[in-house]
Amino acid sequence: MLVGAMRTILAVILFTAFAGAADWQIGPFLRPAEGNPVIAPLKQSLFNCPMRGRPVHWEALHTFNPAAIVRGGRVYVIYRAEDDSGEMRIGLHTSRLGLAESTDGIHFTRRATPVLYPDTDSQREREWEGGCEDPRIVESEDGTYVLTYTQWNRKKTDAAIATSRDLVRWTKHGPALGSDGKYGALSYKSAGIVCSLRGGRLKAVKIRGKYWMYWGEITIRLATSEDLIHWTPVEDSHGDPVIVLAKRPGHFDSSFPEVGPPPVLTSRGIVVLYNGKNAPSDGDPQLGANAYAAGEALFAADDPARLIARTDTPVFRPEMPFEKTGQYAAGTTFTEGLVYFRNRWFLYYGCADSLVGVAISAR
Repeated sequence: MLVGAMRTILAVILFTAFAGAADWQIGPFLRPAEGNPVIAPLKQSLFNCPMRGRPVHWEALHTFNPAAIVRGGRVYVIYRAEDDSGEMRIGLHTSRLGLAESTDGIHFTRRATPVLYPDTDSQREREWEGGCEDPRIVESEDGTYVLTYTQWNRKKTDAAIATSRDLVRWTKHGPALGSDGKYGALSYKSAGIVCSLRGGRLKAVKIRGKYWMYWGEITIRLATSEDLIHWTPVEDSHGDPVIVLAKRPGHFDSSFPEVGPPPVLTSRGIVVLYNGKNAPSDGDPQLGANAYAAGEALFAADDPARLIARTDTPVFRPEMPFEKTGQYAAGTTFTEGLVYFRNRWFLYYGCADSLVGVAISAR
């Protein structure tokens, strides 16, 4: 009797979710019955920090905002971890990127030490002592992994590029938009490289002979590249970066939108999953003030700047207690990782700047 009732409830949830989704959208996404959050802090983890010259508890306080990739039949998640240094305020701990792997996409085994972190290298001025934050990842045609991540030195942010062949050893290439000129001085973050699903894996894809990247918070903009490392912003006739997505009063993205996982080129166009921050006033009344929820936008397959459609309501929002408590108590389901695994989409997200969660699509 109980099993039958649960099946009926699940069927109703699935029908309701599908009924509200446009045919171009990825999802809808549902949380698995068990397993969340999939990654949580470990107070005992130690790492010999090359900057401090001593061991630190590198993932003691928070683990959140994950990238994800499929490799060798497993899901790998690269997550942001904050140590227990600094003041107890958002952005004032040092962040490093950890690596975890899973055979089912829900239960993870993590490496004991971070794989990307502030070091005595060419990027130390941009990464110390705020750290390496908020990754997104794609795979190139030759199997190289390309990571976009935020460099934070507690003065400004840069969306930077790093590459790897094994997800463990990374080469840092510095800011995606270069270190000189007007973009060198700009404080910006959040960058997702357009990819497509091939052979069950999401790989970077060229459109009109170039790679494309959606970047930014407050407004979302575009850049192109020949090599996935060096990026050139798409500008208008006045030399300003072209804005492709901006805030909307009365909606979940009324404060601003911010790039989510790497956008996906599909048969219907480019699907951009993004994170919207709700304004304290004139926002979505169904969400709390300053809450982050996810939306989706569709851009033309042959013109990444041409917006075709956009969801009016969130496709994923803070609902569970672990998504509404933590260091960002306003509530956060901050999407950054997306993979196609076992014939379903797995969406990985940060929960209240404190934990990593997963939601899975039924189609």
